[in-house]
Amino acid sequence: MIKNIILDFGDIFIDLDKPATAKAMEKFGFRDLTPELDALFKAYEKGDISTEAFLKDVSNRFPSASETDLINAWNAILKDFPDSRLEFVEELAKEKKYRLFLLSNTNDLHIEFVRNQLGNDKFKRFEKAFEVFYLSYEMGMRKPDAEIFEFVLKENNLVAEETLFVDDTKENTDTAAKLGIKVWTLQVGKEDITELKKYL
Repeated sequence: MIKNIILDFGDIFIDLDKPATAKAMEKFGFRDLTPELDALFKAYEKGDISTEAFLKDVSNRFPSASETDLINAWNAILKDFPDSRLEFVEELAKEKKYRLFLLSNTNDLHIEFVRNQLGNDKFKRFEKAFEVFYLSYEMGMRKPDAEIFEFVLKENNLVAEETLFVDDTKENTDTAAKLGIKVWTLQVGKEDITELKKYL
């Protein structure tokens, strides 16, 4: 029986346009995601480097882009957060049938943008629906590493087999499944988190 639900954020609650950042950076000379850039993005997601250091590093690589250009391109991935999804998770929380946790790979700039986009009241409503709001850059860990799932299970005394993890990235759900956690790999555009009860 499922007693706990761990939910991703991007493309589960907030719609993402994943190619948008790369597209926005093309005019500043971006061509491909190099291993160095990939490592930098992951380090920023884990909170290993500050926003200031991150922007400075990216700026050195793309000197024709201003800091505003870089921030706008970085946040271009973030799209709408439909009210129907917020209301759904609020209702789920009110039922008090499941312990709810958010577990997101994200960073300081993205969270600040989402908070501003939604407005403080709506963002607080979203946070309040969860027992714990886990953000990778605050944890020093990121999905799909097993340690982040093990940490959430241990810190909250969750039994893996009684826990459902919902994410749109198979690499993430694969790791969770190996730990005994039940998973739903949500297919973006075909499924919606508001259909969650079909998987419980």
